[in-house]
Amino acid sequence: MDNYDGKTNTHPLDYGTDPGNLEVRKLIAGWNDRNFGLTSPSDPDCLNLTSGASVGLTNILQQFTSPQNDLTRRAFFVSPTYFLINSIFIDGGFGGKLSAVVEEEDGQIDIPKFEKQIQYYESIEPKPKDTITEEDIKAIFDPSRPVKKIFRYVLYVVPTFSNPKGGSLNMKTRLALIELARKYHILIVCDDVYDLLDYREGSNLQHYKRLVYLDRETLPEGEVYGNVISNATFSKLVGPGLRAGYQESATPKLAFLLSQGGASRSGGSPSQLNTIIIGDIIRTGEIDTIISALVKEYSARAKVLKQSIRKYLPKGTKFSAFEGGYFGWVVLPDLYDLKKISNECLKRGVVLATGDNFEVTGDRKGWGSHGVRLSLSFLSPGEIEEGIKIWGDVCKDSTL
Repeated sequence: MDNYDGKTNTHPLDYGTDPGNLEVRKLIAGWNDRNFGLTSPSDPDCLNLTSGASVGLTNILQQFTSPQNDLTRRAFFVSPTYFLINSIFIDGGFGGKLSAVVEEEDGQIDIPKFEKQIQYYESIEPKPKDTITEEDIKAIFDPSRPVKKIFRYVLYVVPTFSNPKGGSLNMKTRLALIELARKYHILIVCDDVYDLLDYREGSNLQHYKRLVYLDRETLPEGEVYGNVISNATFSKLVGPGLRAGYQESATPKLAFLLSQGGASRSGGSPSQLNTIIIGDIIRTGEIDTIISALVKEYSARAKVLKQSIRKYLPKGTKFSAFEGGYFGWVVLPDLYDLKKISNECLKRGVVLATGDNFEVTGDRKGWGSHGVRLSLSFLSPGEIEEGIKIWGDVCKDSTL
């Protein structure tokens, strides 16, 4: 890439444009169109480049929520949840305002039950204003920037190959969530980080379609924002140290507001050099080679992991499909004391990430009783089998 005009595309070592270089956004948009089989080309102005999903989430909360004055009433997490996500929301002012939405055994969300949770908070608060004004958000309103778009609720979800359970929402659930979001003014923040690490087999395999594309395809007439942000990163695909990602919305207007955060206005796109590197490996096709190699390796590890669970863990153990991403969930039969077992495993060099680590702060669901998150991204197949065998041996000893 060498067409640096100093306006829409700036030099890798210069300050980036607020949303990030246009050429990189075009490359990412076209790459996603191919990966997800989109028939209508994506608009690069629906993308905002970031330095990864974690910092990206912080920016989302800064631009689209106002929990301190209750304009944004609540944040919901699909539970069990990513164990470090609570602190990002608490730093954003959501302390005491976090609720769990249980992920069912089949990986779905009970939509009627979730709606009842929302209706409860609707019933105990005064009816919100239809339009948020500068006066309503005077503590966070900057007259030099556009008025913020403030949502009433936030839902954080990993829709595809979730962390920690490894489940994926089906099309019916995805569409139902979008309809619910429109009804109750919810911003759905999707951690879209694992969806290309897809280990399912089949000649006609299609990746799960991201909620942001469904939001775009079903956008009501006259709607200029949408209700979904895809918060994506290349950390799981290329390397976490690269610190490069992007956010995608159904409309350019929502993405533009993301690019107008104070930090981006001051320093430009927060990962200018690294996103240009990403653009180059997309242009050359190298990123597809990298992902193909990861899928091949992780698929093999997933098979060993499942075979080892069946071979070494107690009869009646339940486990997720391990169809993609990094993680899956294992549940021991009720008669086993998981805390005791995990402590003994640790003495033998095996770390079990027990379910109590994946609770929503202030709304615990007891995931630590029998559930364990397993990862296939770090260890070799031989190490995976050895770790499961040790776990199984400890389970046998615990029943003696």
